[in-house]
Amino acid sequence: MKKKSEMKDTVIQYHEKNISLPPVQLLTIIFNKADEDNDHLLSVHELADYIHKRTTDHIDEAMEENYGLFMSIDTNPRNGVISWREYHEYFLQKHGLDSEYIKKHNERHQGLGRSLKENIARDRASWSEAAKSDPDFLTLDEFLAFLHPESSHSTLVTLVDDLLDKLDRDGDEMLTEDEFAVLQMSGGEELVSQGEHRRRIEFRHLIDEDGNSVADRAELLKYIDPKNPRHAKEESETLVTLGDSNHDGKLTLDEILAKMDLFLGSKMVDTARSFHDEF
Repeated sequence: MKKKSEMKDTVIQYHEKNISLPPVQLLTIIFNKADEDNDHLLSVHELADYIHKRTTDHIDEAMEENYGLFMSIDTNPRNGVISWREYHEYFLQKHGLDSEYIKKHNERHQGLGRSLKENIARDRASWSEAAKSDPDFLTLDEFLAFLHPESSHSTLVTLVDDLLDKLDRDGDEMLTEDEFAVLQMSGGEELVSQGEHRRRIEFRHLIDEDGNSVADRAELLKYIDPKNPRHAKEESETLVTLGDSNHDGKLTLDEILAKMDLFLGSKMVDTARSFHDEF
């Protein structure tokens, strides 16, 4: 991880305007935008509002751009799906490789830098996860799941399936408060957890919208959806807790600059990368 003195000289992409800025300038701009009442302090509420807006904008933009990018890659042949070869050629071209290399390269990419090779390997793994219907091709929705899993409905459905697999003990495709709050060990023995009370409150107030003591798939989808404001609130609470050195429950610009690495890696600044690290 870079030291603070090194970070000051780094140029970081400011995604809102697609320009690059030094971290101090970037964090100052974001602080002022998030400071709704202009009191030179960021509350949990202000930070949550800003992160939620950045999250919503990122997901909406990803969905809007997905179709155009899909059509620009699906060219050889244009058949309504993207092959790995089509995507891989687009990737190499995007990273500045000339047409001669793209046509004649071997799959080991001898001569390419380590970082590019690692990106290709990660893309290959993500491709395998997204390609549900055919391992060699991606449909439009699978392509969205490949590039932006946080924006894909099919990814969210998979996450709900995983949640039910872990917690739905009676197999009725729904979760009761007890199933969500009381954790069990592999042998079926209940695990006493200090977090049980918190999880019960979470179930009642954030999951069970109709108050019938059971969460169905629709409610679980809303709970998991990255656009749910609860995610922004949770991240803002974490950032304030970690950055608030004088323990007044708010953040000053100096407190944020004192922990630049923490904030630069958060959805407050780099929403896309933070999401892709999670998914």
